[in-house]
Amino acid sequence: MFETAGGLLSIDLSIIQANYRRLCDELNGKNCSVVVKADAYGLGIEPVSKALWEAGARTFFVALPDEGVELRHILPDADIHILGGLFKGSADVYTTHNLVPVLNSLEQIQDWQNRARADIQVDTGMTRLGIAPQDIGQIPSGLNTDVLMSHFACADERGHPLSIQQIETFTQAVQQIEHTRASLCNSAGIFLGEKAHFDLGRPGCSLYGINPTPHTTNPMQNPVHLQGKVIQVHEIDTQQSVGYGATYKLHAGQKLATIAVGYADGYLRSLSSKATVYVEGQAAQVIGRVSMDAIGIDVSGMKCEEGQYVDVIGPNNTPDDLAKWAGTIGYEILTSLGRRYKRIYKG
Repeated sequence: MFETAGGLLSIDLSIIQANYRRLCDELNGKNCSVVVKADAYGLGIEPVSKALWEAGARTFFVALPDEGVELRHILPDADIHILGGLFKGSADVYTTHNLVPVLNSLEQIQDWQNRARADIQVDTGMTRLGIAPQDIGQIPSGLNTDVLMSHFACADERGHPLSIQQIETFTQAVQQIEHTRASLCNSAGIFLGEKAHFDLGRPGCSLYGINPTPHTTNPMQNPVHLQGKVIQVHEIDTQQSVGYGATYKLHAGQKLATIAVGYADGYLRSLSSKATVYVEGQAAQVIGRVSMDAIGIDVSGMKCEEGQYVDVIGPNNTPDDLAKWAGTIGYEILTSLGRRYKRIYKG
């Protein structure tokens, strides 16, 4: 079964649900929304969103109105908010599909003209999206504002002074702007304690197993298991190179396996000669450059044969591990997962 796929991508929805419940516990009675933008961080917006709804989530955040329209078809009764704001000239899309825009500027507030419920974002230090604190006085009164929100810039860095400053700035905004719910904390912010919680948590990456507290043990579980298929095994009898650029030299007596996973599948080229996969629980080093469709691994002394699957992401090599080897973050690892894998949803 699945013999024609170069890799098997298993996603355990019950673990994502367990992660959601763990975050609800951490919020200690405050409400917990979920962020499912970018195809639920690469894991599939339809199955993931349905699983989160089943777990009790009712407020969903996405980045783009197109994502909101897609999610509306999946969850007709969900409360859907658009982080990217009100796209100019597109107000009718929001009203037609009952999408709540996060208004990020005075101009967007004017364009929305209080058509219906909306959110307002205040920029407390990210300098990405949101109304500057000094412009709060220009926000018209009487708006139907649901979520008043901002976003932490450095919550995953323990004791960062900007986080303290952002909490103080947001607290002032909460006192100045009429609203129903206040929301500041992302995944990492949830673990900063009650002072960061306000009314609504807004986790994303932690739902999908990325560590929101990189300074300590990951409180979340990894729902992702990616296996790559061995498509050839080479017994090396003379010194030779492997891969583009001949960057790695093989020696007589080594054994090399070629796996049908490459950068076209989201296995980043920066993992070349840095990452580790696991062959029946044994660590095997990636050697040579990652190609579009293949990687080479050193399986010397291991039982490894064509057609076998090896763990590319799993219990021994999490997305955060790959990110460390690649010099990036786990978010990029997950959102880069390609479409050529055979996807299997569990739970």
